[in-house]
Amino acid sequence: MADRVTIVDVAARAGVAISSASSALNNRPGVSEATRLRVRAAADDLRYVPSLRGKSLSSKRAFAVGLVLNRDPDVLESDPFFGGFLGGIVSVLDSHGYALVLQMGEGPEATLDRYRRLAADRRVDGVFLSELVVDDPRIALLDALHLPAVAINADTPFPFPAVRQDHRPAVFELVDYLLGEGHQTIAHVTGPRQYIHARQREDAWRDALTSADVVVGPTVEGDFTFEGGRRAARELLGRVDSPTAVFCGNDLTAIGFMSEAREMGVRIPEDVSVSGYDGIEMGSYFQPMLTTLRTSPHHIGAESARMLVDVVRGAAMEDSTIEPAELIIRGSTSRARTSL
Repeated sequence: MADRVTIVDVAARAGVAISSASSALNNRPGVSEATRLRVRAAADDLRYVPSLRGKSLSSKRAFAVGLVLNRDPDVLESDPFFGGFLGGIVSVLDSHGYALVLQMGEGPEATLDRYRRLAADRRVDGVFLSELVVDDPRIALLDALHLPAVAINADTPFPFPAVRQDHRPAVFELVDYLLGEGHQTIAHVTGPRQYIHARQREDAWRDALTSADVVVGPTVEGDFTFEGGRRAARELLGRVDSPTAVFCGNDLTAIGFMSEAREMGVRIPEDVSVSGYDGIEMGSYFQPMLTTLRTSPHHIGAESARMLVDVVRGAAMEDSTIEPAELIIRGSTSRARTSL
């Protein structure tokens, strides 16, 4: 295997001092334009790729940003949403020469400690704030650490720049569609209510029903998992006045709900219509295919990464809103039953 080309090799090829080669490659003053062009030509000839460590030392930046997740690894592994989200982040970071430091917290205190260590070790230049919770303690901590951040789907107002995808129009459209199909009892399986995005989805569902002058249906608090969906199905479909339609807080929950409903002998959509949220590809593999509100995890990740790189570089950032979620009607929803 050939030795890695270093800046020493580039300087030797261009016939300049190492400090001059570094200034030329990093667009710093102190070298003539002719020298800058000669150094760059030498770097191209040698196929020189600057090391992240060298860039960090010369610029006093880490050229890395952090994402700390307070999630059970098994739950994270089963949720395809994060694959698209991380893919969007990395696609942008790569183009800017940044790396992603991904860490898992094991509870709230351990998660906060992860941020403290990232800042103390200067391992990252900024962080993503995802899965925000009510009275999120990370906000005050990051402010005290002077660590730049970009938030995902934060409420307004928010002290850090945020990227948002509006879900309310699609939730209202879903509820309107279900009401048009004759459903009058539409239940909701929430995510954990400490999460801001779970509350946002539940609030939109309630508001949609209220604005249509329809009684708000029953709710079951879930946990955004397949098993949580199964538990919710046993609870809701075991009622004497079981709902004719159910809106689940995410697609994994909806798929779990449909799986348990089938085992209970409840037909979908003839006996109960089921819809989800996220638009993960798995929902199109299940039979019947899942009606869902399709989001853009890759786009959310890419936009948040673009914003965070700009914030780290000192830019004053405004909040960003990408295209809203979209209702996708499939076979898991239909006309309401007359009785179960």
